[in-house]
Amino acid sequence: MLLFLKSTSGKVKQYPEEEQDENKKKINETCCCTSLTVWRKSLLFNCKGFTVIGSDGSLLYRVDNYTGHPIQIILMDGSGNPIFTICNRKKLGLVDSWLIYEGEVGEDRSIKTTSKKPIYSVRKNFNIIQTNLNVLAYVYGGISHKRYAYMIEGSYANRSCRILDNSRRIVAEIKKKEAINGGVSYGLEVFILIVRPGFDSRFAMAIVLLLDQMFS
Repeated sequence: MLLFLKSTSGKVKQYPEEEQDENKKKINETCCCTSLTVWRKSLLFNCKGFTVIGSDGSLLYRVDNYTGHPIQIILMDGSGNPIFTICNRKKLGLVDSWLIYEGEVGEDRSIKTTSKKPIYSVRKNFNIIQTNLNVLAYVYGGISHKRYAYMIEGSYANRSCRILDNSRRIVAEIKKKEAINGGVSYGLEVFILIVRPGFDSRFAMAIVLLLDQMFS
């Protein structure tokens, strides 16, 4: 089935209905994206961490650490309730890896445990043995899966990253926050996390925390 539209030249141009539907889908996805402002700073004095603000100005997520590269990081909601615990595993050869648990776990990974097994494992890309130098890390479901569930590409140092699923569809992006009307630049401490429909913004923020540990 073809749709017919008149161009400014007076000629009739044909558009496949499938192309029209695809364009509408892209527009709808863009409109439905969740845009979060990420501030690389804790709200607590003498703490390092993150503060995440929603599009309505509400405090969505927070991270408060007393050291720059802790063994464990807890992503909390705005009220301080734990969402995910990120644990740095022992280095396996030259590859750094992390585990993501649901809820809060203690240093021995048994205190206040809400999920006995990690829901995701994340491995930093080791560029020397990889052909795609643009890949920053791979995300796997659990610790036994051999095929990645998500892949992160780009440059965290430049705050320009894409999170893709295993079909190479973009599910989230990290971008610089642009100054409005020539105002003062936000630098690298404040940036934007854009989450596509269907992807968990909490998990997207957990990936941001991992990238910060890997490349800061």
